[in-house]
Order: sequence, then structure tokens, then C-alpha cells
Amino acid sequence: MSSKVTLHRLSTGVPGLDAILGGGLPEYSFNLITGSPGSGKTTLAHQIMFALATREKPALFFSVLGEPPLKMLRYQQLFSFFDFDKLDDAVRFVNLSDDVASGNLDQVLTRITREVEAFSPALVLVDSFRSIIQEAQQQTEGTLSLQRFIQQIGVQLSGWQATSFLIGEFLSESGSHPILTVADGLLSLEQSVQRNSMVRKLQVMKMRGQATLPGMHTFRITSDGIEVFPAAVVVRGDTGKEPLNSGALRSKTRLTMGVPRLDEMLGGGLPSGYSLLVAGPSGSGKTILATAFLAEGVRQGEAGVIVAFEQTPSQSWVRTLDEMIRAGQIGVINTRTPDLSIDEIVQHLTNLIQRMQATRVVIDSLSGFELAVAPTFREDFRESLFRMFAVLSGLGVTVLMTSELEDRYVDLRFSPYGAAFLTDAIIVQRYIEVESHLHRVMAVVKVRASVHSTEIRRYEISDGGIVIGDPVYDFEGILGGQPTRSKAARKEP
Repeated sequence: MSSKVTLHRLSTGVPGLDAILGGGLPEYSFNLITGSPGSGKTTLAHQIMFALATREKPALFFSVLGEPPLKMLRYQQLFSFFDFDKLDDAVRFVNLSDDVASGNLDQVLTRITREVEAFSPALVLVDSFRSIIQEAQQQTEGTLSLQRFIQQIGVQLSGWQATSFLIGEFLSESGSHPILTVADGLLSLEQSVQRNSMVRKLQVMKMRGQATLPGMHTFRITSDGIEVFPAAVVVRGDTGKEPLNSGALRSKTRLTMGVPRLDEMLGGGLPSGYSLLVAGPSGSGKTILATAFLAEGVRQGEAGVIVAFEQTPSQSWVRTLDEMIRAGQIGVINTRTPDLSIDEIVQHLTNLIQRMQATRVVIDSLSGFELAVAPTFREDFRESLFRMFAVLSGLGVTVLMTSELEDRYVDLRFSPYGAAFLTDAIIVQRYIEVESHLHRVMAVVKVRASVHSTEIRRYEISDGGIVIGDPVYDFEGILGGQPTRSKAARKEP
């Protein structure tokens, strides 16, 4: 009776990459890292190498560049993952420039074989393999063919029980290169620049023996190296996994909003696990309502998270929110980076929610959210919002998001992104004109699976927050048609 071979997976040391690979790199696999110049191939290779290399399982890095390894290391050592203590003992660099320049692939293979046998590495990396291919095209007659060379180096590296990487740009030149059939794994990196934003993406095009996460995944290069942001995965209730706040998810529990009389309008508060859209024009008090929602959670002993895309808390948010953030009761994600991806934001948000065990989340606002997202992703913004809502729903948190609207009197819209149908509840805020004065009104448009008030109520913004008044009567078309003055203010003929 035969048993299945167990593949040992190696952790790459690159945040987010193991999840995309399906748990890590298969040990003793033969992998390709390909991409255009500047896409991060060498940085990725170095980061994996320094994460895995030890004195007992050393790494051998073959440089095929025209420049010496010392120049390459001058820049790579600026990353935090670079470990000087591993040089020589755990990591060794060999320059193959002279061997490759001869155009003799037999000589290149012999040199690689000699170095591997002498150092007995657990990891072997060759950068850039494209240089070998280019020189092989000019090789002299009688030397080893390129296809034969690729097959032999793949077989030998596997035979040496080494996890190996070939780094190069060959994939962009030909989709039928012989090396593609030999490789066990293929990681493709790309970058695109639009206006003032740069977006980098990674795709696992091939990985034998394990299921990988399909699609393009954004990544960022910082002083710590590469961080990958896997595409958001929807966690559904039928997966068997317990959400973060499984007891709150779609429960009958109602959350108080922190605004007097608003709970009454919502039919007893906002159901736990719901997503609420607060839509209104500039100055209508959307952020103040969101702040009251978070502050009420803190009073109830619930941690919260705020994602701010428009203004920093210290400049324009009410003092109460700033104090809660400083006290560690509210977590904040506040960024104006112009090249974010939805997946990057969702990952940071998910990590913060889990770390703080937060139950309330505020996104202020969807308008700023769209501007923060790189142009590359704006075309799919609506689809990305759906994924984000689904992930947050799977975590069991209650979400309040704001949406900036033009105060029109000829139509009724709640979100410029067509995202209103994704939310469980909607509160709309509007302005009306009464005797040459602007007044604020609000109404609860929807609370899914719940009875709620349909009244239109005036409200004011005071130093203490939002104060909701009595229902408005004798105003026709406040939420749709032309606003009219009250009967008492009309001049009858």
C-alpha cells in the first residue's frame, strides 16, 4: 500500500505571499520570478533568501549582471530584511559574468555545478537568467543548446535537493519559452504608472502540487521590502469558520447610535452586523453622526475603527474622536497615498479590526475612498466595494459609511457608485429652504427586514452634536421634487 508524498512548504518571509501561494513555497521546487525592469524581482528574491537562509541551510546567489554583486548589495542592504550576519556563512554571492560572456553554456553549467557541490546550499538563485538566454543566442557551434541547458539545470537543482529560483524578464519576450515547461512555480511581477500613481501587481501563474489564490494581487515596496495584499476573500457563514463577532453577526441585537431620537427612527437602533450608509451634501453632519456612533460604542465598552480618507482627526474632527483615538479606544487608518488598492485597504482594516476586537467600523467617506484608490482600480470600484462589504460582513462588525451627495431637487440618489443596494440601511440628509433660510432634514430610507420610521425630521448641529427635532409637515417633495414653503409662509391670492 502506497502513501502520498507530503510536500513541505517553506514560508517566504514576504507578508501576504504565503497566502497567495497556498501556504508557502514547496521545498525543492524549481521556480521562476519574472517581470519588467524595476518591478521588484531582485528585491523579492533577496527577501525570500534572507528569510530562509541559515547556516545549516545556506543560500547560494549567482549574479549574472554586468555589475559586481557589491554594487547590487549596496542598495539591497538598505532594506530591513537584509542581514549582514548571514553573509558568507548563510548567504554566499557568486558572479557568473565572465562565464556567461563566453557564450559557452557548458562552462556556465559546470561553474554552477562546482559551486553548488562545494557549498551544498538549500537555496539557489540565479539573477538575471535573461542574460544567459541572450548570450546563448550567440553561442558557438557544438556547445550545449539552450533547451538542453535549461533541462539539465532544472534536473540538477532538483537532484541537489535545493529550492531554486531563476530571475529574469524572459516571459515578456516569449510565452512558449522552454523554461516554462520545466519550472514548478512561476511568479510574474508587473508595474503600471498612471498620472502620479504607481501600482505593482503579482500573479502566481503556476505552482505545482498546491492550490494558489488566482488573479492579480497588488504589492508595495517599502523600506521593509515587499508586502503583498491578497485579493479580498469573502468569508461566508457556511464555511464553518466563526466570524470575529459571530454572536453579533445578523443577530436581533440593536446597537444604539448615540444620537437622541435616531434609534427610534431606525425602529429601535441599528441591527448588529448591518452596514449603514449615511448620504448627504457637504456640511450636513455625516461625520458628526459617525463620530457619535463610535463614541456610543466606546460608552458601551465596544472598540471601534475609523477609516478616514479626507481629513486628519487632529485638524477637523471633533475633539471627542481625537480623545478616543489617543486613548486607544478607537483605531484609525488615515492615509492620503494616491496609489492604494482596495485589497490593501481591506487588509489593513481587517488586521486592525482583529487586533482591537472592534465591533463598530466607520468609513468616511466613499468619495474620499475613491480618490485614494489608484486610477487603475477605479474602473472596478463598485465591484471592489462589494468585496469589501462582504469581508466586513464576514467579520461580524457593524459598518457605518458616509457618502457625499450633491443636493439635487430633481432626483433621488444615495450613492454615486450605485452601492446603495449593498447596504442594509440608509439614512439620507438634505437641505430645504424655508423663507430664505436653509434647514437640515433627515429620514431613514431603509432598514432591511425591519420596520422603521418614514418621517422626515428637522435636525440641528450644536456643540453637543446632532439634535433631531419633530417631523416636518406641509413640505412637498423634500426628498425628490422642488421644495416648497410651508402653508403659513405662502401668500394666498
